[in-house]
Amino acid sequence: SKMTVKAVKMPCTSANVYTKVPDGGWGWTVAFAFFVVEALTYGIIKSFGVFFNDLMESFDETNSRISWIISICVFVQTFTAPLSTVLSNRFGHRLVVMAGGLLVSAGMVIASFARSVVDMYVTIGIVSGLGYCLSFLPTVTILSQYFDKRRSLVTAVASTGECFAVFSFAPAITALKEQIGWRYSMLSVGVLQLSITACGSLLRPIVIREQEEVKAQPAEESTETKYMLENEQTCTSIESIDSGVDITTSPSNVPGKTKAEPKSEEPKQHGQNPVENNSTPPEPKTKLLDFSVMRDYSFICYAFFGLFATLGFFAPSLYIIPLSRSLGISKDHSAYILSAMAIAEVFGRIFAGWVLNKKPIRKIYIELICVILLSVALVAFPFASGFWGLMICSVYFGFMLGTVAGTHIPLLAEDDVVGIERMSSAAGVYVFIQSLAGLAGPPLAGVLVDTTKNYSSAFYSCAAGMVLGAMFLALVRPCKTGLCHHHHQQQQQQQQVEESTAGPPPELPDDFIDMDIGKAENSGKGSDSV
Repeated sequence: SKMTVKAVKMPCTSANVYTKVPDGGWGWTVAFAFFVVEALTYGIIKSFGVFFNDLMESFDETNSRISWIISICVFVQTFTAPLSTVLSNRFGHRLVVMAGGLLVSAGMVIASFARSVVDMYVTIGIVSGLGYCLSFLPTVTILSQYFDKRRSLVTAVASTGECFAVFSFAPAITALKEQIGWRYSMLSVGVLQLSITACGSLLRPIVIREQEEVKAQPAEESTETKYMLENEQTCTSIESIDSGVDITTSPSNVPGKTKAEPKSEEPKQHGQNPVENNSTPPEPKTKLLDFSVMRDYSFICYAFFGLFATLGFFAPSLYIIPLSRSLGISKDHSAYILSAMAIAEVFGRIFAGWVLNKKPIRKIYIELICVILLSVALVAFPFASGFWGLMICSVYFGFMLGTVAGTHIPLLAEDDVVGIERMSSAAGVYVFIQSLAGLAGPPLAGVLVDTTKNYSSAFYSCAAGMVLGAMFLALVRPCKTGLCHHHHQQQQQQQQVEESTAGPPPELPDDFIDMDIGKAENSGKGSDSV
């Protein structure tokens, strides 16, 4: 049998060609790139609090106005997710991530010269926020395409870069500020974030081609054309090759690969059956942003899960220190509680990846159990008293948060939600919907805290959102198989009827009848002449 990897000695700018999902290979390099990108995006966002006091003193602004810098940044990052999907499908993941790294670095560097908080809103909030979106989402998408059986474990482990960044960046930036000041420290962070561009250059597009394609057997067409991205009419367009997975039976769709596989071209030139059969399937998916996922009931339920669950992601990190201070815990001990939460999140991400990597297992149900346990953790915070009570709740919450935060986006690639073929578009729409909760969540919790004069109300509101998210998550699997199964069957039957009435097959019996009539007439004339 042939090797799985079709092209190994290609330059870093070329696509990787496999006969199946490799579950390794260059995917390990992509996983490392995602680890670094995660650290330099979400890790920096979570560590930005070390600049808060300096910014308030330099600009003479309140804490709420300074906090809007990160709020705008996170909102822009999630709101522009569909744009990231469109650009990735058009220009490829590599170029988009590299451009995102330039925007992230430029925004942070220019922000170090800001003279007002409004300048920070534009530089870090909008410029860097857009760069964070263009850097993170395409990286996690292409990483999911390199792995199948190990997808959950690899993605969960690689996503711990965010947690390790919180450990290292916060104390490092604090120590650096004491030596060179906050402006040059922010400038140094911006230069460091330029490494995202280098990570983006490692994101080789992956091309998957069936090994049996050289045989040109029509029997294989039913499985191969299921994943066709280009047919005979669009095979001359190779602009989407760099955007991710391309499973095709046409060697012309892989630029620069004709020399590596000279034997596979001759059967395609002499055997025209694959090309002729490729014209019969429906139009291939070449849309820059496929909004058809919005007609999928399972994805709609999963999107509502992400919308409400996002309300519960931010509360402990924002309010654990004020809550602990209100209980009489010192500032240093309050910081220890937050650090313990981050450490527990690392173990939670790794544990979730290990569990979801087991087979046979229904991953959507494991995610549901983790969300329910995460809701319990949010409810437990208001009942905690003293340092050790909050410490236990924080460790428990951090662990459960890791199980959900590190897996909810990669689960889009599972067949219970949308599948790997539509993950790129689904991830853009999913994160876009999350942005609504990310923008409304913190102000809503702040209003409740100001109204009740109690930080416990923020945790209750987030727990309520998490419970609603669990309810929608529980409907994902039934919508995919049970409740909407009859509806999907009707749609498939309707499509089959339309294809049978509109296509050329109904004309075949008429041809055969004409041929039979012609034969009968000829035989009749022959008998008369005799």
